[in-house]
Amino acid sequence: MPATAPGYYLLPCLLLLALVAWNPASAQDDDPHQVPLRELEKTFTGDLPEMRKRKRIRALVTYSRTDFFFDHGRARGIQVEFLQAYEKFINKGVKRATDQIHITYLPVTFDQLIPALRAGKGDIAAAFLTVTPEREKKVAFATGGKLKVRELVVTHKDTSGIESVQDLSGKSVYVLKDSSYVRHLEQLNLQLRRARKPPVRIVPADPNLLSEDILELVNAGVVPITIVDDYKARGWKKVLPDIRVHETVSIRDDNTVGWATRRQNPELGKSLDRFARKVGKGTLLGNMLFRRYYRDTRWIDNPVSREQRKRQERFIALFRKYGKRYGFDHLALMAQAYQESGLDNRKKSHRGAVGIMQLLPSTAADPHVNVKNIRQLENNIHAGTKYLAFLRDRYFNDPGISHKNRLAFTWAAYNTGPASLRKVRDKAKKMGLDPNVWFGNVELAAGRYIGKEPVQYVANIYKYYVAYKLADELADRKKKHRRTASAGTDRPG
Repeated sequence: MPATAPGYYLLPCLLLLALVAWNPASAQDDDPHQVPLRELEKTFTGDLPEMRKRKRIRALVTYSRTDFFFDHGRARGIQVEFLQAYEKFINKGVKRATDQIHITYLPVTFDQLIPALRAGKGDIAAAFLTVTPEREKKVAFATGGKLKVRELVVTHKDTSGIESVQDLSGKSVYVLKDSSYVRHLEQLNLQLRRARKPPVRIVPADPNLLSEDILELVNAGVVPITIVDDYKARGWKKVLPDIRVHETVSIRDDNTVGWATRRQNPELGKSLDRFARKVGKGTLLGNMLFRRYYRDTRWIDNPVSREQRKRQERFIALFRKYGKRYGFDHLALMAQAYQESGLDNRKKSHRGAVGIMQLLPSTAADPHVNVKNIRQLENNIHAGTKYLAFLRDRYFNDPGISHKNRLAFTWAAYNTGPASLRKVRDKAKKMGLDPNVWFGNVELAAGRYIGKEPVQYVANIYKYYVAYKLADELADRKKKHRRTASAGTDRPG
């Protein structure tokens, strides 16, 4: 919904808040975990003795409702718990607080964990990374030999015929980008080819999605099959009723997982190994993960369910029409409409926003929009799209802003207002963030200075957009398959 009207939330918040995006009301100026971002961005590759002199270790973490997030200004997540325990471990015997070393959390996307570590942008890649030969050429691992996982096949409950890994032959499997799952599926494909069977179609996820997001898409029926580590699959099974975890079907067993460090930092690696040997999988990885981090989780509504698909068929021509007129992907417009109203043109908010795009009549009457009778479906879509185009062209026409970020900024401005977003972009620049990039940059400033609403709003729409794109691509593949099959039957014998 535009400007100050409340959003229509169906998804759990990804809480994509960074190091500096804590609750100002509860944060302390002298919080040892918070330092200027520009200082942290300086390249540093020294080992543990140098880190002790700096009194700081930088932990690269991924945004996730289980690994790292902020809850009322407090850093939470399973990796935070481990890092806090390591901070106590490494400071044991150090009595003076001014001599203690502190761990700072630096959120990055999953595919940047190892590159950022190697580039000296962080000191520990704090995620349960599977140890693979390819990764060991790039980084060292601290595991203590304690954490072992299996990579299990997870499907929607209605997906049948998966009794062994061989049954993945010819099927599409949607997996975390740059993960060990990709490599292990590639190894499976070698076996399938030797057996003269069709390979698995490996579909890397959008880099802004994590395993939890993919599991939500499987639960919703958008994605039929994925691969996830066993502890994560079992945990999410508790809150996602429509996924099926295939305990007897794994593409890899007995994987060792752990944190990664630079190979030229052996002292830090030894310290982490000693710590890891003291940490049992049962208590932390079990009780914390299952009881603390999977409680009260809401899951994604399915924007491409059969019922929703019927609604979309009624609206899609109008979204195509006005998307083409104003230069938007019609699927992006539909994703926003789903976030706003659930594609229900009868919806009306308590603030007076109406229709499928949840537009205020005053906004529609503005000279820059000037579309009347917005209670009528087509006019509502027209007015909402025209307003989006006005926001995009007036406020985000800088050639330095990429297409994806221009779209994200436009969504955010639709939700919180362009003036508010302009101020928060200025704040982002002062925080050392890129004011032309929403994901991982301006959204962090928005989370701090505006609140979670615009962050969640854009994240929700983006996830719906991905779901629509997947469904659209699947439909196209089916059409091509039918055409191919039809052409084959038409050939003379």
